[in-house]
Amino acid sequence: MTNLTPVEQKFILHWGEMGAKWGINRTVAQVHALLFLSPKPLHAEQIQETLGVARSNVSNSLKELQGWGIVKMVHLAGDRRDHFETMTDVFEMFRVVAEERKRRELDPTLVMLRECLEEARKDKATSEHSARRLGDLAGFFELVNECHGHVRDWPTPMVIKAAKMAGKLRKLLGLGN
Repeated sequence: MTNLTPVEQKFILHWGEMGAKWGINRTVAQVHALLFLSPKPLHAEQIQETLGVARSNVSNSLKELQGWGIVKMVHLAGDRRDHFETMTDVFEMFRVVAEERKRRELDPTLVMLRECLEEARKDKATSEHSARRLGDLAGFFELVNECHGHVRDWPTPMVIKAAKMAGKLRKLLGLGN
């Protein structure tokens, strides 16, 4: 990685490692981290040179990030190349990521669990134990889906206020600190 401070390198490398743990390609996460830190939009060659990765890898990473809706292409006056920038509002960025993960992961799982439960009701070979376990899991996913629906459109100040109230809610419910 060239032209980056040690702090910037540390963040970009860590973001890449975390991306891999979250199921996202390491380079995709590193490109996102670089764009997040950049004070101005970058073109693909700048990303390639800075991160020291193949041009095709940069191109694929940018397409993936655009697919997630957290990176967009911009054009700069006097420059014919495509430039890219990421969202800067971290709350909005995480809302977009959460919505996309819900769409890609939670929604299909919930559909599959509902199908399994319906089939288990008709199929007498499925044990009560299995049906109960599937029902518990479906109930959990339904609750997560419902919570997401309640919170997704809250303005950022409300999300912050709700998060800060969590300790007070625990006390109110008699759960201590």
